[in-house]
Order: sequence, then structure tokens, then C-alpha cells
Amino acid sequence: MAVESEPKTLETLTLDESDPPVDGSALVARALAAAGVRHMFGVVGIPVTAVATRAVAAGVRFLAFHNEQSAGYAASAYGYLTGAPGVLLTVSGPGCVHGLAGLSNAAANAWPTVLISGSCDQADFGKGDFQELDQIAAVKPFVKLAVKAARVADIPPLVREVLAVAAAGRPGGCYLDLPSDVLHETIPESEAAMLLAAPANPRVGQIRDPETLEIENAVSLLRRAERPLIVFGKGAAYARAEDALKKLIDTTGIPFLPTPMGKGLLPDTHELAASAARSLAIGRCDVALVVGARLNWLLHFGEPPRWSKDVKFILVDISKEEIELRKPHIGLVGDAKRILNLINEEIKDDPFCLGRSHPWVEAISKKVKENAAKIEAQLGKDVVPFNFFTPMRIIRDAILAEGSPAPILVSEGANTMDVGRAVLVQNEPRTRLDAGTWGTMGVGLGYCIAAAVASPGRLVVAVEGDSGFGFSAMEVETLVRYQLPVVVIVFNNGGVYGGDRRSSDEITGPYKDDPAPTSFVPNAAYHALIEAFGGKGYVAATPQELKSALSESFSARKPAVINVIIDPYAGAESGRLQHKN
Repeated sequence: MAVESEPKTLETLTLDESDPPVDGSALVARALAAAGVRHMFGVVGIPVTAVATRAVAAGVRFLAFHNEQSAGYAASAYGYLTGAPGVLLTVSGPGCVHGLAGLSNAAANAWPTVLISGSCDQADFGKGDFQELDQIAAVKPFVKLAVKAARVADIPPLVREVLAVAAAGRPGGCYLDLPSDVLHETIPESEAAMLLAAPANPRVGQIRDPETLEIENAVSLLRRAERPLIVFGKGAAYARAEDALKKLIDTTGIPFLPTPMGKGLLPDTHELAASAARSLAIGRCDVALVVGARLNWLLHFGEPPRWSKDVKFILVDISKEEIELRKPHIGLVGDAKRILNLINEEIKDDPFCLGRSHPWVEAISKKVKENAAKIEAQLGKDVVPFNFFTPMRIIRDAILAEGSPAPILVSEGANTMDVGRAVLVQNEPRTRLDAGTWGTMGVGLGYCIAAAVASPGRLVVAVEGDSGFGFSAMEVETLVRYQLPVVVIVFNNGGVYGGDRRSSDEITGPYKDDPAPTSFVPNAAYHALIEAFGGKGYVAATPQELKSALSESFSARKPAVINVIIDPYAGAESGRLQHKN
């Protein structure tokens, strides 16, 4: 009976200089580079350190983080910003579990992301090996595909497959498991070269265009509508649909409403922008063309009382399952840019336009002006100690003064994000990253790093609540280490939502002298954190201090933290979601 030979490793191999050995770690690195991966995020350790070092040698920039959670958020945002899957590398066991934060965030937001984790030796699985975990089972709820390389030759085709599947159809997460023994196993260079050169054969299906009649019906419904509205979200941003959207809106004169991360596909300052009249727009429209935005909690599920009970939805989504779930009047499955181009083509031969004097357009315009005047009245006051509006106005003006290309904005927090969404202006596509579909806190610094490497040289500005900042604050060292052009502005109001907001009857019991569950150390020196690593820190408690800090830090384009001192009793508990708390 033939005896199967043991896998060869670099330690056991007899060298053949004409056909040198290639181990699994090097093969992973080369497969990623060959597939076009240019950046990878993660935390190194057993058994993947060599994967990272060899990836760098192969031309893949590795961004080393302090925590896999932040690295995972970076990978997911990178996938959104570039359209190519972001890649996260972690160690086995707890490293993989920490990476699930980014992977699940990618799933919720429909962003292409690949998690690659080391795992224990296959022969020792089930014996209680170092950091042992059934990682395939752990990741399955959050991925489109989870695969394991059982031998070194599996690596190149599996790398190609997870990258392809992550980006295909509705984007999302994929997982590649790399056992330690496979990473140490070797094959000859000649075999490695053949594996790397082999064509991809992913399990990816093609999405057909909607039938011509479906497009005709959608256009007919828009044409007959008395109060049409176009809603678009980050799915349209991911599809690079801004030019097609602009053409449709300029041609038809239909008012539009972006979701938070759809902001900037058309300028917030556009005369048909209905963001400042959101309640009127969604409450009274009779036909809504919704492009790359799900009818989830962010859009009140498309249901009364926020929407009219008689509204007819035309839903454009890459996912057939999403269309089937929402049961719109008309569902168009496919890429947002492609479908908008088909709609524009259908309109071209028989165009229609509401016109500025149309009653619906006039009603939207009137409400926008009324609400904008109200918020500008609040913004026009220099309130000290700072509320949320005064510093947000100063930040808005500083960002707008940068011109084009506009800085990429990262926003997280409760009151900070809520006020920022209303005040900060997005005029260019994909320049806003926030808590997203899941309302995830802790994404801030990871998103900043992703934005900085995805758009080299472009200024990145984070506007963070102090609670949101705390999740990933240690990554300011990562900003300094890589000298990324990121300015982090921390709204420091002393805790989650602010200071101690308890009523007197809530301050009782054996631990009544403890700080409130929502409280942090008052006036914390967040700026000192980046100074410890050689970055620049600022404290701003007055308008002039904030203007000076913004001017200096924006001009320097170096890592900086601006600690903005906010009245701890400004804002509201739970921000705009008090009804859910």
C-alpha cells in the first residue's frame, strides 16, 4: 500500500535552487497582489505575521492596527470607497472573533470585504489547540461565502474566489480560513507560478437587465405622478451612479432626497434637494423612485404614518431578495447606474419636466427655505460654552473653504452625528462616512484610515462624539505612524449623550456616589493622546480657538486631534432616537 508523504515545509525541504520552494504565507501574499489587492488592514501575530510581511514585499500595503475591530471597519469602508473588496487579516481564535465586527458591518451595509484569518493546525483541531475555534461556523451568519484552504495549492484559487464573490451581486463579506500547517506547507516555484496564473472560476452569476417593459412601466409611473420623489442611498454611491442621477433629475425636475451616505451624489446645495423638507417630501409624495437605498428603519420602512398610505414605490436594488421583501409597486433588479441609464434612455425620446413653478416643486422649495432659515438662525449665534451648533457651523465653513476635491467626512456619535448630518454640507460623491445601516459606533478611526489610503493626499476630517471616539481612540497612533492627513475633531461633552442627566430619585442605592452610567471624566484631555505619539493636539473652547485649530491643522495635512469642549447639558439623550431608548 502506498504511503502518503508528509507535506513539505521550509524546515524539512531539500532545496532545489532551480525550482525554489514557496510556502503558504508567500503564496497568499502573491495571490492577493496578482488579484489586484493594493491595501490590507489587520493585526499580525501567530500564524499570520509572515503573510503581512510577504504581502508588503509583494506590493500590498499593510496597515497595521491596534485592534481587529477597527481594522475590520477600515476594510469594509475601503471596499465601499474603492469598489474593490477591502481585505482584513487577523490571527486565529479571538483575532477572528474581533474581526467579525468589521465583517458584520460589511454585511449590514452591503460593502465588499474579505476576512482572512489564520487557524490552528488541522491535525490538532478538536484537541484544544492554541486559539482553537471553528471559525467557519463563527463567520457564517455574516458572509456570502466561507472557505478553508486544506492544502497550500488551494490558496490561489480560493483567494480569487472570495474576492470575486464579495464584490458580485449585492456586495458583502467573504471569509478565507488559513490553517497554520497550510501556511507552512511548501510547493515548488514552478507549481506556484502555474497556480497564480490560472484563470479565475468563481461561483458568480450574472444579473440580467430588467425587461424593456419594466423600464417603460417605471417611466410611465413617474411621468403620471403629481408629487414624485427620487430617493437614493449608498448603494447608488457604490455603483458610481451620480452622473446618471444628475441627468435624470436635471431632465425631469423631480425633487430628490439622499439618505445620509447618499449625500453628495448630487450637491446638498442643489435647488431640487429636499433634505431640509424631508418630512413633507416623504409624507406627501405619491410616487417614489428609490435607488440603492433599502426601505429599512432609515426610511421608516416605507410605511405610514411617515409615508403616505397610497405612495407607489419604484425600487431599484441589486438584490432580488430585497425587492421581494419590500414588495414595491415596481421592482427593478440590477446595478443602480445601469438601470438609471436605461431609465434615462427611455425618457430621452419623450422627455418631461415638472418645472420650477410646479406646485409640488414649489411646496418643497418653500419648506426647504423655511427650515433652512430656522437652522441658520441657530447656527448664527456664537454660544459659549459651546452647544453643538456653534462649533458645527465653524467646521462646516472650514470644510467648504477647502474647495474641491472636498475633504472626506467621517461622522459618528449621537447628537454629534445628528446635528452634523443637518449642518455639514456634502457636494461631492462618497465624501461622507457615518454609522450606516447598523448605526455602528466605533467606526471612526478605522474609516478615517481607509479613506486616507483610498484617496491619497485628500484631507480626511472626522467629527466625533467623545463616546464614539473612545471606541477606536488608540488608532491615533496608527494615524501618526503612517503620517495620514487626518484631522479628528472630538466633541467633548463628558460622556455618552453628555454629563449626568439623572433625576434626583435615580441617584440612590449603595452606588449612588458612582459617576452616572453616561458620564466620562469631565474635560478629558483627548488632544494629549495624539501628542503622546508625536501628533498635534489642540483644545478649543471658543470660536476663535476652534477657527485657529482648524486653519492650522487643515493646512498642515498631518495627524491631529482637536478637543472641542461642549456644554455637557447641550443636546439630548439618545440623540434623535429617544423613542427607541
